[in-house]
Amino acid sequence: MFSKQIAFPRFFFVSPADLLDILSNGNNPTKVMVHMPKIISAMDTLELIEEGVRPFAKGMHACVGKEYVEFTESLKLIGKVECYLQDIIDTMRNSLRNISKKSLKAYSEIPKAKWLVMDPAMVTLLINNC
Repeated sequence: MFSKQIAFPRFFFVSPADLLDILSNGNNPTKVMVHMPKIISAMDTLELIEEGVRPFAKGMHACVGKEYVEFTESLKLIGKVECYLQDIIDTMRNSLRNISKKSLKAYSEIPKAKWLVMDPAMVTLLINNC
């Protein structure tokens, strides 16, 4: 288990029982989604599209409120669990970066009342404080 924690450091913050469950179900991403709030803060689960043997991640649901953030590119959950979890984090960051860029441009182009509700709350707060 220590080698898996080295490969994906967020595993250090997961209980041994949860880590064992994650690693034993690593080939079934749907079963791993139960542990997403323990791995990534404020994320409840991923929106998965079942296609073939392994699903695609389309977006993420927040565990606070009813917010959904669609990924700018779908992500196929392939490989070892520590690899596709890192891919999820990278895709999440890239998507939020791309959404923030679009939001910053839209901030000066559309009415503020409409702009406030068009993006995820974290993006709106970030751009509004720039």
